[in-house]
Amino acid sequence: MTTLHWDHTVHYVNDLENAIEMFKENGLIAFKGGSHKQWGTYNALSYFGLTYIEFLAIENRELVVKADPSNVVVKDAIKMLPANEAFSRVAIRTDDIEDTAATLKANGLKLSPIIDGKRLNTLGQLIEWRMMTIEGDFQGLVYPFVIQWKGSDEDRLENLTASGIIQPHSAGDVSLDQAVFHVQDPAAVAAHWQMLFGLSVIETGDSSVTLGISGKSFIFKQGAANQLTQLVFNTDANDLKGKTIKIGEAEYVF
Repeated sequence: MTTLHWDHTVHYVNDLENAIEMFKENGLIAFKGGSHKQWGTYNALSYFGLTYIEFLAIENRELVVKADPSNVVVKDAIKMLPANEAFSRVAIRTDDIEDTAATLKANGLKLSPIIDGKRLNTLGQLIEWRMMTIEGDFQGLVYPFVIQWKGSDEDRLENLTASGIIQPHSAGDVSLDQAVFHVQDPAAVAAHWQMLFGLSVIETGDSSVTLGISGKSFIFKQGAANQLTQLVFNTDANDLKGKTIKIGEAEYVF
């Protein structure tokens, strides 16, 4: 049976160094990831276990313009930036991308081809993955994209920790637990995502629905934005508790 996890969240930014510095000022580790030479983007990363944040910026605008239009994660960067430094999409990690693609197609979604991605990290190590994107939106909220990394989760966690890419944040223990989407009809959007990705309903309120995904939560709240607006963390760090870090339009809530 295919297993799905919340892998990471894309946040479009104009200045990677600014995002890294804002996290550093709050005791959070973020660092340059590397360049996507075939797409014209580059990133900085901040890990909370295997769930992480990808700050994504444009390195070569000409390449982004020429990139395959089916790669909506890259193409949306040029639509959003420089005006809107905001969250883009969540990435859902699968251990069987072909099976996940078949399920989504059976539900009538239009998918990009499964493409191979690779980049060198700052240690010179080759990072490889396969991914696909989902065209369009549901009631204005863009779909997640789907990724499968080379190697098992256990091996990746061991390797990323041993190489120092995943390490404790100086602020203290911090976990990334919730993604909050503000949408016009939380019940309808939550039901749609539940069907597509086999997620479980954790809680239903008057104006919100919470879905569970491998111990974490996607929360759909009433609102007009029709986009991901907040990432919510759990922490024992007194300097972070009750704080909200805002980078562009995106909010990191502790």
